[in-house]
Amino acid sequence: MSLIDDFEDVKKCPVQYVLAINDVLNVISGKWKLPIIAALIHGKKRFKGLQDSIDKITPRMLSKELKELELNGIVNRIVYDSTPVLIEYELTESGHRLTNVIDPMVIWGLEHRAVTLQA
Repeated sequence: MSLIDDFEDVKKCPVQYVLAINDVLNVISGKWKLPIIAALIHGKKRFKGLQDSIDKITPRMLSKELKELELNGIVNRIVYDSTPVLIEYELTESGHRLTNVIDPMVIWGLEHRAVTLQA
């Protein structure tokens, strides 16, 4: 059975469909997780680079969200053996697959903003 077949079965069962949505939201929900993921889509970044990419995020919140994303298998934390210690963050393969979700959201956001500004 393929993933497409599984998905078609899930679509027929409201309980399974909602559970799958809840699984996604448990990983990416919150004000900062999607912006962090979006900042990492184009490659590795150090902590300060991430903080500079995301307006108004505090260091404490960035650290907390990165730990959660790492626990959920979305972000890898890479520690280089150097002096001073260099730490970079990158998306895992699963994190990169979120591009398939984020890109349509960006398109919708651009369209929605254009329509809203016209109104």
